[in-house]
Amino acid sequence: MVDSSGLQVARGRRERLMAALFRGASLTLDNSRYLAAVRSLTEELLRSDLEPADLTVEALALADRPAEVCIVATEPGIVAGLEEAAWLYGRFGLVVERCKADGERVSPDDAVLQIQGDSKGLLRLERVGLNLIQRMSGIATATGRLQDLVQSRAPETFVVATRKTPWGLLDKRAVHLGGGGTHRLGLWDAILIKSNHLSFFGNKEDDGVSVALKRAWPQRREAAFLEVEVTGLAGALAAGRTFRELQQADPDSCPCLVMLDNVGPDEVSKILAALRTEELWDHVLVEVSGKISETAMKAYAACGVDAISVGALTHSCRALDLRARMKAGAG
Repeated sequence: MVDSSGLQVARGRRERLMAALFRGASLTLDNSRYLAAVRSLTEELLRSDLEPADLTVEALALADRPAEVCIVATEPGIVAGLEEAAWLYGRFGLVVERCKADGERVSPDDAVLQIQGDSKGLLRLERVGLNLIQRMSGIATATGRLQDLVQSRAPETFVVATRKTPWGLLDKRAVHLGGGGTHRLGLWDAILIKSNHLSFFGNKEDDGVSVALKRAWPQRREAAFLEVEVTGLAGALAAGRTFRELQQADPDSCPCLVMLDNVGPDEVSKILAALRTEELWDHVLVEVSGKISETAMKAYAACGVDAISVGALTHSCRALDLRARMKAGAG
């Protein structure tokens, strides 16, 4: 049985994790940075697809007449990208009705978006709009599946993304809609000291960790979190001790994380036990990363880590299968 103080510690731990790695709620079209990312991506997709023209539409000499497109799911999943697609269609004067909400689960034959307007505009935007929804829905669906897999074993462990994102903030929003963590939104967003950084601060990882964290500490107020990547027990303990020292000297701190990179589950369990033995556990959050397969995720979750980062969520995602059905109006 966990006493009230233990529950308070657990609650504080989750709050710190959410503050550090779960910030996808800010990724909406009301956010100027996110809107700029959507605009830049869709303009490039349209430019590469349409310039100088839609040759098929011109070759068929299709009359510009009213039409309607219905985008339909052909397999179950979590739909995402509807806000972005609706914004894209709206820019060209088309009328959009959302049949589902971003983050909602869909079944085969569920309509997710209906668009009305001139046939030429619908045909020109069809593939870009569909690609947008398919990719983001595929990421959201994969994220939801892995999150369910992990939390069936460890309810306090969460799946998060990495910066291996060809579509940048749009990929991050898709992960968020699937229930996962965004991690860093960009290099500007947080301080993450990796092995390449540590190479400037000493030949031994544990020596470099302490020096690097102390140098970065004054800048933490500009960051969503402060994290250091280590590859073994010595580096993890050095990070935990340094974080504890810095927090005790200046309690006004941001979330502090230790990333265990390419460390197997057995070794991760030993590191977590050592952090608890040295009373460092409450001073850090622990993330594991590095080519973590779906089959290994339950083993990592069982260790009791806070976060499992998975680059495959975004760098090699499978699109959710959707279909655009067009109906020409009279005229």
